[in-house]
Amino acid sequence: MVSGPRVLIADDQELVRAGFRLILTARGIDVVGEAADGAQAVAETRRLAPDVVLMDIRMPGMDGLEAARRVLAHDSRCRVIMLTTFDLDRYVYAALALGASGFLLKDVTPAHLAAAVRLVDTGDALLAPSITRRLVERFAAADRGHGPPAVPPHSDLAALTPRELEVLTLMGKGLSNAELAYALTLSEATVKTHVARIFAKLALRDRAQAVVLAYETGLVSPGGT
Repeated sequence: MVSGPRVLIADDQELVRAGFRLILTARGIDVVGEAADGAQAVAETRRLAPDVVLMDIRMPGMDGLEAARRVLAHDSRCRVIMLTTFDLDRYVYAALALGASGFLLKDVTPAHLAAAVRLVDTGDALLAPSITRRLVERFAAADRGHGPPAVPPHSDLAALTPRELEVLTLMGKGLSNAELAYALTLSEATVKTHVARIFAKLALRDRAQAVVLAYETGLVSPGGT
């Protein structure tokens, strides 16, 4: 019996959709639908209410970025993983700022694909810290002053306690909860509590948005340690 997260695959290449469907269903993950462009992805997400959407960034008509924006605005519970052909992609950065839970390269291994879907379904973010940091460092500074900021609404850092600000800064540098606990001499349970409060106060979906916010607000600077 198929169990686990319900997934929608949005990609303009039929072979990609078929391959991902085969991989996921073989690992007990229910693929409830497919979409060949952004508009169809939005419509099918609203119709089928999947737990996770695998969203290609570059599709004809409405691209994956706009589709992700609409999906996330409509259903705060739905998780979106962006699919891309190369990691340092400006559109990936914008998608993380919008609230996408992470990104995958299209040449991802079958095991990694299934694990990523299950991970974001639990509410966690799919982050490879080194890649995410390089991505944000490349585009955060360049995007400042060009249009509206990519940070989420209600991101007033004054709402944070000094400890929460410290935790957010270290998250922005790519530290995991275990690494945060070691660096701050705290238990992992205490770190998780701080992280949850930061997300609630700043209206963040997950760590991906936290990393973007840390750069956008200057808590972490490109090239900083």
